[in-house]
Amino acid sequence: MKVAIVTAFPEDPEAPRGGVEAVSVNLTRALASFDDLKLDVVTTVPASSGPRSEWNGVTIHRLPRRGTRILTEAIGAGRRQMHEFLHELRPDVVHAHDVYGLMVKGLTIPRVFTIHGFIYGDTIVSGERWAHVRSWIWRRIETSGWADHQHIVSISPYVRERLAGIATGTIHDIDNPIAESFFDIRPVDTHRPIVFSAALVSPRKNTLTLVEAFGRLVARGVDAELRLAGDVVDPRYGDRVRERVQALALSDRVHLLGRVSARDVARELSTASVFVLVSLEENSPMGIEEAMAAGVPVVTSNRCGMPYLVRDGDSGYLIDPHDPADIADRLQQLLQEPALRRRMSECSRAIARDRFHPESVARRTREVYFRAAR
Repeated sequence: MKVAIVTAFPEDPEAPRGGVEAVSVNLTRALASFDDLKLDVVTTVPASSGPRSEWNGVTIHRLPRRGTRILTEAIGAGRRQMHEFLHELRPDVVHAHDVYGLMVKGLTIPRVFTIHGFIYGDTIVSGERWAHVRSWIWRRIETSGWADHQHIVSISPYVRERLAGIATGTIHDIDNPIAESFFDIRPVDTHRPIVFSAALVSPRKNTLTLVEAFGRLVARGVDAELRLAGDVVDPRYGDRVRERVQALALSDRVHLLGRVSARDVARELSTASVFVLVSLEENSPMGIEEAMAAGVPVVTSNRCGMPYLVRDGDSGYLIDPHDPADIADRLQQLLQEPALRRRMSECSRAIARDRFHPESVARRTREVYFRAAR
């Protein structure tokens, strides 16, 4: 069977940027092990860096972007280009990810669509100007795309809930795959307990509240370090975070690492006592899955898709992302109780191996392809 995976795909597969690129690399690598699948990856880039390349026996096609914005690329000239290319490629099944699912809308080839996020939901909590108007526009476009696909992969029950009454195709529940190397991470002792977070520094990721909670933790006499991996997407918000760190006298304890590689994330997880993510909107964050595979207990928000990843009290804790005291309480409990961390670590690893291992995810995804082709 010939499958075209239409998705965001990095120029260097060993250095994906963002969750969708990481999922695409992990899934493609695992699917390539099946002898009955012939894979082509189709992606778009600002300027074509060579129309084709080979990676792990997979052909990567890079098409030049036609739109100046995500919206125009997805529903305008970019969509027309994608349709023309896929008709020439003639795959048996097209598997589109994220916004690329809108780009293949209306295609007559059997399609599978993995929804990684809700742009309209992210826009609401972005803190940007005209957020509600832009969210309303995106909601109409996204829901129209969901209704058009015959097969949808839901990476979280949270996604399935959002699709209720809109999607007309078959919904398949399959988690995101993470790189196999995260299952091999072993803890390394450090002189000071480390709280680690891998997320963009932004209003949606709620970085300011996390800093506030960590300040309360330190004020209670807990000796710990907070390491934040992720780009600053809004310079003004980034300045507010740095100012708050200084105001709380945390400059020697809070470290903004900027963008880091997957290897760097693995290294950070090996020294972390706790992984924390206090986002206001998420579907199925890769950072939580990677932390669980590494056996790092998780403290995360009690909303959106996050409660479907973390078993409260078993593999981590769910907190109110607007309540710094609640966040600080759970961090303190985990940092001061080694036996609790060990128990949660074992539980996290077992859950991650069952749900997020790339071989398992690829096997279930392959079954969807054959069902779609029939």
